[in-house]
Parts: sequence; C-alpha cells; structure tokens
Amino acid sequence: MSLGALLVAIVVSCTIRLHVGFLAIALAWITGVYVSGMSANEVIAGFPTRLFLTLAGVTLLFSQAQANGTLGLIAHQAVRYCRGNVGVMPMMFFLLAFVLASVGPGNIASTALVAPMAMAVAGQVGIPAFLMAIMVGNGANAGSLSPIAPTGIIVNGVMTEIGLDGFERMTYINNMLAHVVIAFLAYFLFGGWRLLGRYHQGALDVPSSDPSDATSTDGRMLFNSTHWITVAVIGSLLVGVILFDVNVGLGAFAAAVLLSLLRAGDELEAVTLMPWRVIMMVCGVTVLISVLDKTGGLDLFTQLLAGLSTPRSVTAIVAFSTGFISIYSSTSGVVLPAFLPTVPGLAEQLGGVEPLAIAYSMNIGAHLVDVSALSTLGALCMAAAPTHEDSRKLFNQLMAWGLSMTVVGALICFLLFTVLRVGLP
Repeated sequence: MSLGALLVAIVVSCTIRLHVGFLAIALAWITGVYVSGMSANEVIAGFPTRLFLTLAGVTLLFSQAQANGTLGLIAHQAVRYCRGNVGVMPMMFFLLAFVLASVGPGNIASTALVAPMAMAVAGQVGIPAFLMAIMVGNGANAGSLSPIAPTGIIVNGVMTEIGLDGFERMTYINNMLAHVVIAFLAYFLFGGWRLLGRYHQGALDVPSSDPSDATSTDGRMLFNSTHWITVAVIGSLLVGVILFDVNVGLGAFAAAVLLSLLRAGDELEAVTLMPWRVIMMVCGVTVLISVLDKTGGLDLFTQLLAGLSTPRSVTAIVAFSTGFISIYSSTSGVVLPAFLPTVPGLAEQLGGVEPLAIAYSMNIGAHLVDVSALSTLGALCMAAAPTHEDSRKLFNQLMAWGLSMTVVGALICFLLFTVLRVGLP
C-alpha cells in the first residue's frame, strides 16, 4: 500500500497540476496511520526539518540577490565579454548559467534569470533557439549538484542518510562533466561551429532584471552599493562554507538578515520570490518516503528494480528509469528523493555493485533530460523564446531531445561507472 501511494504520487506529478508534495503528505498520513498502524507523530517525524531550513535559507538569500537586481546585473555584464562574436555567445550563456547555479540559486532559478537574456540575444543575432535552450539548460544543470545549490543539498542529504556521505565533490564533478560533454557535442552537432566566424555589429538589447539599474554613457550597466554589498555578503558565505565548515542553511539565514539590516535586500519581496512550491514538494515526498522505509515499501521497490537489473546493467537501467520519469516529473522534488534511498538495498541484492555507481547514475540520468519541453528548464527557455520562433517546432525539438537523453544518459552512465569506474573506490 505504501509503495502504491508513492506510485500514485509519481503518476499525479506527471499528469496533473495538483501539488505532489501536499498529496504525498496526505498519502503518508493515510497509509501510515490507517493502513500500517503508525502514530501521527511517527509520520510527522519523517518531515525533513534540516533539509527544509537549508533550502529556505539558501533560497531566501538568493531571492534577495534576485530582487535587488544583483544576479541580473551580473548576467547583463557577462554579455559584453563576447565582443560581438556570435559563436561565443551560447558558450558564454552556458558558463553563466553554470556559475550562477553552482554558487547557490540552483538550476531552476539560474535558468529563470539567464533564459530571457539568452533567448533575446539569440533572436537578435540569429542563433537557433533550440541550440541556445540546450546550452542554457545544460549549463544550469551542470551546476545543479553543487554542495550549496538546492538540488545538491537535497541529493547530498539523501546520500548521507543512506551512508554515502563525503562524496559531495565527486557527485558535483561527475554531473558537471556529463553536462559539459553533452552540451558541447550538441553545440557542434547543431551548427554552433558555423557561428564562430560571425560577428554582430552594434549593441545588444539585453533585458535587465531591475529597471532602476543605472547605465553609463556607453550602455554598460553599473553596480551600485547595494549590488556590491550583496556580492560581498554572498562571497563571505561561500568562503565560510568552503573553508570554515559553516552550515550553509543557517549561514544563509544570517547572510539574508545582514542584507536586510544593511538595507541591501528586502526580505518581504524575497519571501514572495522563494520557490515554496518546490521546497514543499521535496519535503512532502520525503515524508512519504519515510513511511515507505518504515513499512517495508522501500524494500519492495528495491526488489522490483533488482529484478530488472544485473550487476553489469544496473547503472544503465537506473539512469534510463530516472531519466524517463524526470521528463514528466520533478527531478529534485520527486525522482531523486524516491530513487536514491533504494541504492543500498539494490547494491546488496545484486551483489558486486558499488553503491556509488548506482547513485551517480541516478543523479546524472535524472538531470540530463531536464531540457525537455515538459521539464521546468525547457519550459522556461520556451517561454522566453523570441516571438518569431515557431513554438510548436521548438516544443517538438525539446521533447525529442529529452527523450533521446534517456538513452544517452544510460549509455554514459554505463561507460563511466560500469566500464571505466570513474570516481569509484
């Protein structure tokens, strides 16, 4: 019954707009209390308090940076470094999305910031919208598993709970390398190399996130004291996390409060920008996963996966499975919280399989498909596409890309973690 409840939550997340996190909490209550005989307090104990505080702190801080125009201004300035080279522009937007996602906002927020500028530039200089969407989406996903990004926090938290702690850096690097390779193969496959010899003369009309941002006489966006304070506070948090083992969630709350005290950030506006839907989706599904674990549903799920796999094929199978579901569902909110807890049991049942290989394959397989038109990153790029673009054609291209990445992800994970055993003990 508990496994059936999870399957219901996954199907709902793929088909209708009902919030799957709230549904998962309701299903956890029904199956836990009225089917399995748990107490309500036992069900509530499955709520991931630490994860909630970490996600809330990080997203609050970067929502302030978004609201005061700092992140948009950084992106605006980055366009100028291309010096009119059309072929360099998609690479620059890939790098910009990657850096922004890595330093804290995460893949969805970074795509939301970068996609409008990138697609506007693509329309002005003649870059195919499909190519630009691939570069932006994969750039953001390349940084999604950073230890201080929301999805990285989620994944590393689950991996710690299943005994795979201490691999945050390799989790980030493996996912980053997979997306770099795929994005730049696509860049050359879909004609990016032909753009390298082209130059755009004149200024580009690049949207700014804050209409109050000042410009210089040559059109450059100017940083003011608010922006510099924001950059300094975020930089200090990063230094604290990397060098002094500061808790990223609690440190982010302190940094957000500091921005408010210095009048560099508006916490009320930032709270409205925070991705509450995603936060509660992750936390709600985690409550249901906790009930599965306590009632034996997770063991049954593991047995089903093991029945489809062999020690040789398991990396490809789990990469394909997580990828296919991620086309229609939330990678960070549903797919990885549901699949990663099965890793230890799956490795034990198959025998001779390194649990890390399975976890890495799930992470990469689930993320490579996320530029699909039905995924948030692909949808953000589609929404920002120039008006002259054929939206139906772009939709079909992104859907074909997402579906093809299920197979590509399976092949990559099989090669990396079964054949070459990259990053494994």
